Order: sequence, then C-alpha cells, then structure tokens
Amino acid sequence: MTSNAKNSSNTLVKKFADKFNFPDEKKLIDTLKATAFKIKDGVVTDEQMSALLIVADQYGLNPFTKEIFAYPDKQNGIVPVVSVDGWSRIINQHSDMDGLEFIYSDDVVDLPDAKPCSSWIECVIYRKGRSHPVRVKEFLDEVYRPPFEGTNQKTGAPYKSSGPWQSHTKRMLRHKSLIQCSRIAFGFVGIYDQDEAERIIEGQAEIMIDPAAMEPSDNAKRILPKLIKRASENASWQAALDYAGENFSGIDLNFITQELNKAKVAAEAALPSAHNETKSPHQNASAPDQREPVPTVATTQAARGATVNNKPHRQHLSEDRNALG
Repeated sequence: MTSNAKNSSNTLVKKFADKFNFPDEKKLIDTLKATAFKIKDGVVTDEQMSALLIVADQYGLNPFTKEIFAYPDKQNGIVPVVSVDGWSRIINQHSDMDGLEFIYSDDVVDLPDAKPCSSWIECVIYRKGRSHPVRVKEFLDEVYRPPFEGTNQKTGAPYKSSGPWQSHTKRMLRHKSLIQCSRIAFGFVGIYDQDEAERIIEGQAEIMIDPAAMEPSDNAKRILPKLIKRASENASWQAALDYAGENFSGIDLNFITQELNKAKVAAEAALPSAHNETKSPHQNASAPDQREPVPTVATTQAARGATVNNKPHRQHLSEDRNALG
C-alpha cells in the first residue's frame, strides 16, 4: 500500500472511529474484521477492511447494524453486501426519491419446494423532476434458488436444506425487484444483496472432486450384471430401472442407470437381426432355413405370461429380489 493510500485509509478509519465513538482506532478495525465479514477461516487483510469502509462511507451505511458487510473474494478483494434494511434506507434517503410501488403478476407459480409465488413482481420508483417513473420487473424463473442438496459425510445419506427462497418466496422476489429498480433509478453501483454475493462467490469457487468418490460401490457392480441379464431376458428394462431407483442412490444410482440404458440400446439394436432370422419359409423359399426360429422379445414375453402391448413387467424382478440381494 502506498503512503498516500495509507494516509487515506487512516483518515477513513479515524472518521469511523469518531462517528461510532471508538477511542481506539485499532479496536475499531479488529471489531469490524470480526463482525462485518462473512468468513469461515483465514484472515481479513487491512486492504479488504479499507475497501469495505470506503463503500460504507460512500453510501452512509452502518457496518455495526449489518446494513453493510462483506465476503472476501478469491482475488483478495471483497464483495460488499448491503442488507435489505440498508437498501431501503439509501433508497428512501435519496434526495430525488418521490415514492415507489409494487405490481404483482396474476400468474401464480406453484413450486415443489417453496410457497406459491407470482411469476414476476414489478417495482415502480418515482423520481422528482422526471415525467416518467422507472419500472423494473424481476421474473421468478430467473432468480429463484432451489434448496441446497448435499450428502451427509458421516452416513452418506442425501439431504436437502431449505433457505429464504423456500420460506419467503414472494418477499425474496419483491426484494429483487426493489434492488434492481433502485440501481437504474439512482445509479447505485458496486454493492450487492446477499443472494447476489453468494452467487458471485460460488461462481469463483474451485470445484474439487475426489476421483475415489466417483467410483460406484462393490455392491452396485455386483448387482448390475444380474439386472442387465434379467432385464434383457424379459425385456423389463423399466422394471430394472425402478429397482435401481428403489435400492440405490448417488453415484451408485447414476452408474447403474447409465449402464442399464446402454445395455437397453444395445439389446434394441440387435432386435432386427433376430427378426430376420425368424422369417417364414414362404418369405425365403429359395433358401429354406431349417434352423429353429430364434425367439423374439414378443414370444418370450408371451411364454412368460406377458399382457398386451408387450408392457414390461416388474414381477420378474420382484420375484427374484431376494436372489439379487
């Protein structure tokens, strides 16, 4: 940091220390580093702290009441986050603010993991001296975040964790429309809501995959040949897929599903040649084939008691579930 930058930073720290009645400027910095940053591990640098104070000072936001805080990013900078209360204050304190309203779509979307919500919400902000208001629509399908899904490290069981988009869907969409409209109406730049900041940080994250974690279990590898054999004999591919879905999950389920689909494609591709071998004698009179006809899928199913339309039967697998186990 250059001497001019240091002097500017020290001046800003002193300004905040005086504003919030901190007699010790170092105590102010230590307190803000501990409370105004979302960080699990690592150290907040003086440069990152200074960057947050610059933004807080520019917009007149209070970091102690969580009107503004920050996420350290992957480039040793920060992502300044303004809470909804902070956004509301800087919007209403703007000298040209002349009122706002919200308009809700009549088209309501039913979400599987969240509350029903309008497909869009429009924010309308009126500015003094402007003949037309600023209007911005935010669409649910563009900003909605589904529940976080993960795997328990101890048990290996999958889990799903709901967030504000599930518990307060309409409110979250309304906040989105308010913030985006205020940016256009008043030119607010360089600040984000928490949802945006989390997306930014996630976009910067490096995805680390353990190759060993991608390997299916020995049990999945043992069951797969039996499933393929039985499904090919009975043309019961869907029953095999259902069985896999009921008894496996995660990497094992993906592995078995992919291999079953590959085997199904290969089996279906082999069907024309089997049909050619079963032509009747009058269709091939010049060279009669004395071999026994190869049973087709249809005849196999009929022999096993298949119903009309050759629908696959789960009974062939369910009857031998113990054997597969």
